[in-house]
This record gives sequence, structure tokens and C-alpha cells, in this order.
Amino acid sequence: MGNVQVYLIGAGPGNLDLLTLGAVRSIGLADVILVDDLVNPDVLGFAREGVRIIHVGKRAGCSSTPQAFIHRQMISMALAGKVVARIKGGDPFMFGRGGEELQALQKAGITVSVVSGITSGMGVSAALGIPLTHRSCTHGVTFVTGHTHGADEPNWQALAASGTTLVIYMGLSNLGKIVQKLIVNGLSGDMPAVAIQSGTLPAQRQVFTTLCQLESRVAAEKISSPAIVVIGEVVRFAGMAGQASQQLAA
Repeated sequence: MGNVQVYLIGAGPGNLDLLTLGAVRSIGLADVILVDDLVNPDVLGFAREGVRIIHVGKRAGCSSTPQAFIHRQMISMALAGKVVARIKGGDPFMFGRGGEELQALQKAGITVSVVSGITSGMGVSAALGIPLTHRSCTHGVTFVTGHTHGADEPNWQALAASGTTLVIYMGLSNLGKIVQKLIVNGLSGDMPAVAIQSGTLPAQRQVFTTLCQLESRVAAEKISSPAIVVIGEVVRFAGMAGQASQQLAA
């Protein structure tokens, strides 16, 4: 770790127990920390005394710190001889724009170490006892963002036909459209689904339902971001099986 100038760190889905040892060590080396809004603030307890902390907000539906500003901050501080920790929720390379930041830093000649984190799609699902793959019903999982529009939109037809578990990030604002696209393209409206808010944290809330009822149930239960949606037969294996089965049968 000696020559690294910037650490791109994944802080996991929220619960401090899911922070990796690599993340803890890297945070402790930093002179400057740039941290996203969705990161559990308790991770800053691993920073050394006197570290400079810069909050760079990034969350859906709110004003966000411009990505170009984040790039400039990391580059200028690294070139000034500071060790920089850039902390993101989940994993930096899973819908976290870590790839963009890595490119910008490398272009500036800066040495970067990527510290992987547990992405929310995996960590939150596991916390509920949902295996994203299971030999009895699916041999694959697809992670996809629901936060795109127009030509950048995922191929919902291909996803509906894939036979894989679908894990949708940032999908609540487009949930009605996503549900409609999947059903129109052949995915059963009776497919089990769950929306999970603030997964792995004390404030966690979830609603188990079916695909066709997903939008209305999420609205009724006031599920809000940050949240992920899991769609697939594997939802039936949730640790909350009794509650899930009752709701799926309703």
C-alpha cells in the first residue's frame, strides 16, 4: 500500500459489520477523505486523528456534487502529496462511478488502489436470506440500474427472457415503467418480488409481493430510496418465509 495515492473504497451496503478489513486499513492511511452521502458515517471512526473529511453528496432525487468537482479534488490533493480515500456505498465499480474516477486519476498519472466492497444487491439480499442463485430455479443473476432513460435504458425484453434473478438498483422512480416493460415482454406478473429500503441498517424496511403488485405495494408501504428491488423465484427463499408467503398469497 506504500505508494498508493488514492484509495477507491467500497463501504458496503450500510451495516458496519460488512466493511472489509481492506477498507478499514485504507481509511486509516488517509490524509483526506471524500465520502458519499449513502456511506454509514460510523466508517469515519476508522480514520486517523486530524484527517480532512469532505462530504460529496450523491443520492437519487437530491442535489449532487458534480462528478467533475470530485475528480478535481482527488487529483489536486493527490498531486499535493496527500493520501486520499474516496469512500462509496456498496462497491465502487457497481453503479458507483468508480470506473470513471479510476480513469480520471490514472490519466493524471496517479496511483490508485481499488478496495472492493459488498454491493447492496448481494449484501441486502443475503441479509434477508435470499440466495440470488439457486439450482432449483435459476442459474444466474443480473444486476441492472433502473435509473436510465431512452436509448440508455436496459433491454427489458432481454431481461424478461433471461431466466435470471433481477436485482434493480435506483429503480423506484421508474418502478411503474419497469414493471410494465417486464410484464409486456413476458415475465409473469405472479413472479415473486421484494423492494428493500435501507438494507442491513436498523431503519431497514421491505415489502414482499408479486411483480404485478409491486408498484402499488411500494407506494402503499411508502418504501423510498435508497432501495433495491429483487425479482425472481429466489425471493421465496427469504428468511422471512412465513411473512413473505402470506403476502405473496394475498
